[in-house]
Amino acid sequence: MIRKIFIPLHEEEVAPRFDLATAVLMAECDADGRILQEKVLILPGPSAERLCHTVMTEHVQTVICGGIEQEVYDYLTWKRIEVIDNVIGSGAAVLRRYLANDLRAGEIVQD
Repeated sequence: MIRKIFIPLHEEEVAPRFDLATAVLMAECDADGRILQEKVLILPGPSAERLCHTVMTEHVQTVICGGIEQEVYDYLTWKRIEVIDNVIGSGAAVLRRYLANDLRAGEIVQD
């Protein structure tokens, strides 16, 4: 099964807040945790609504982010999106930890 992961970024780090992201790291991975496709989307400006819309239109299964408003968290989980929040670290390192099944909410990931 292919899984899509969505990580809001500020430069190359996980954005400190979901709604302040200026870019997004999107990765498609197989069941063995191998990355099949990885891309960075540059956003025209920060917007929680735009990010949620992208999550839904891209059929994302997992969002990994820093802080996130409760209303946005509730919306995504209601839509059956896994949300791993309060994560700090570079987007690449966080993605590696997630694919190794070694990432939990609230973690600080060092390269």
